[in-house]
Amino acid sequence: MNAPGTHEAVLLLEATNALVTDPAGRYIDGTFGRGGHSMAILNRLERAGCLLAIDRDPEAIEAATMFSDDPRFAIEQGDFAGLGQFVADRGWRGEVSGVLLDLGVSSPQLDDPDRGFSFLRDGPLDMRMDPGAGINAAQWLAQAGEREIADVLWRYGEERFSRRMARAIVEARLEQAIVGTAQLAKIIAAANPAWEQGKHPATRAFQAIRIFINQELEQLETVLEQAVDCLRIGGRVVVISFHSLEDRMVKRFFRQRVRGDALPRSVPVTDDQLNRTLITIGKALKPSAAELAENPRARSAVMRVAEKIA
Repeated sequence: MNAPGTHEAVLLLEATNALVTDPAGRYIDGTFGRGGHSMAILNRLERAGCLLAIDRDPEAIEAATMFSDDPRFAIEQGDFAGLGQFVADRGWRGEVSGVLLDLGVSSPQLDDPDRGFSFLRDGPLDMRMDPGAGINAAQWLAQAGEREIADVLWRYGEERFSRRMARAIVEARLEQAIVGTAQLAKIIAAANPAWEQGKHPATRAFQAIRIFINQELEQLETVLEQAVDCLRIGGRVVVISFHSLEDRMVKRFFRQRVRGDALPRSVPVTDDQLNRTLITIGKALKPSAAELAENPRARSAVMRVAEKIA
């Protein structure tokens, strides 16, 4: 099991095997984290190959200095929704051999109480992937209406007690500003009448607020289109998700691109006129029992792979 503050890249071998089909190709790691996947990709590349990494977290950018002596590696700070622009700036559009997106939060982010992602240790209620951009969770909870809070908990966390929790938050903030993770977790736990065995009663709510604050689903929707656009024919996009909403979005996107244009059956078109752009590679893959024994945080991971055909 990993020590706090370390990060074990999930499905490392599986993702790298699926992604790197050309050792002299151009690749993108859209979520650098602490560089586990980037290192594995670089180990597969020849001298002519290159890797562009992206991350919005300044701590991840700092960690990337480990590759500063490798001319094949470059990193950009920003949301991966800006992937298209980063690719265009390099003149890589239509020439990328593979894009990897490892979604969710890294272990260093979860384990650092100052980042405010976790309720396991008390810290400021922040939750931003980039602490220098946008409003934090405490600021949002201080100003959001009860209905908005409930909608966020339901939409992004699939929390069935979202209304009760939102009401409890609004009532609690009238007495005292909600600024800490332990404080919020206590309020939510008290409003949850049905605790699930083995799961903290605030898990879904914290996850929902984090996803909302960082616009994670909106950015995923944007980057999937951009990833396919930047690929060469035969290039692959590999996505590792940790939330059912993310996985459903990826699955739906791949399925639509595999099927092509949605036309009525009565429209007389041939199969090659449907504008199919992707084929899926293999089935959805989950971590092995051995990996889960080493890294329990990988338990919800799902990897999907698609290849560009047109």
